[in-house]
Amino acid sequence: MAGKTHIGLLFGGQSAEHEVSIASARAIYRAIDKALYDVTLIRITQNGAWMLHNLPPGGTWSESDAGRQVRLVPGAGRGALITATPPYEAACMFDVAFPVLHGSNGEDGAVQGLLQMYGIAFVGAGVLGSAIGMDKDVMKRLLLQAGLPAAKGLVLHKGAVADDAYDQCTQALGSPLFLKPANTGSSVGISKVTRRESFLAALDRAFAYDNKVVVEEFIDGREIECAVIGGDPPRVSVAGEIVTTHEFYSYQAKYEDESATSLIIPADISAAADARIRELAIRGYRVLCCTGMARMDFFLDKAGALWINEINTIPGFTRQSMFPLLWAHSGLSFPDLIDVLITDALERHRQAVRLRRNR
Repeated sequence: MAGKTHIGLLFGGQSAEHEVSIASARAIYRAIDKALYDVTLIRITQNGAWMLHNLPPGGTWSESDAGRQVRLVPGAGRGALITATPPYEAACMFDVAFPVLHGSNGEDGAVQGLLQMYGIAFVGAGVLGSAIGMDKDVMKRLLLQAGLPAAKGLVLHKGAVADDAYDQCTQALGSPLFLKPANTGSSVGISKVTRRESFLAALDRAFAYDNKVVVEEFIDGREIECAVIGGDPPRVSVAGEIVTTHEFYSYQAKYEDESATSLIIPADISAAADARIRELAIRGYRVLCCTGMARMDFFLDKAGALWINEINTIPGFTRQSMFPLLWAHSGLSFPDLIDVLITDALERHRQAVRLRRNR
């Protein structure tokens, strides 16, 4: 009988979504089939240090659980970790990396590039798909270029905002406006603006997280999401709806005020809308060069038109997150979902290894 596959679960990270990442990793660790997989927990601190995470009785997952600092070294197609300080000693080797690093330096292709250079199989989108999925400006341009429906938007760069920027934005996009850092997730730094007086404050808030801000038109519609996994061909889940009492689905509505938000799965939509969502999800997934997994977010407006809001290449994985819940309602349990994602990662890695590297 073959031995267990060893997983390196990467979480934490250097982004504003550090705590969300910990919650996702905790849920994955609890759900993963321990009969099939051994798991090494690798916590990346907000300073960028890689730490072995010791799981104490009760599983508090606090900073005090950090063990030895480690670093990644080339390991002949596996993830090899050694201690970061002398004497340099082997810490572990893993077969597949499972990055659950929401936001910058994790979801944007940075870690994926490192793993690819070291020849390590990893779950989720590759370097290009991750980078595209993270940048809301580039994402939007590619969707529109492919003829897919996306909200209109403008881009503002830090240090180059005109004095009449609010007038230019409202003239082009109407009111209200949404201001979003181009490269964050979990609704971090996002504001809904209805007045000139609040525009500059919202802009400052967004620029605190990124040097590029996307200003979008407001679409008055229901928030619908579905999930995609795999690649040949991709599999798409049922659709689900997010209903919140907050003004929009903000970070607070997602993670700090659970009573304010309801997830309705499957979404109460027509068969035609459901079919259209599935079609757009797969088309958007491919246009944005995604592999492995993604959550596609839509707006369904009052006229029945669908608009792609964004793609998330490392969606939330908590037991209250839409991604695993959508798959559970589509017949794929949380442990089985994890197994499918790992199997897909290993197969894509095998295919990549077979590609020629010289003439």
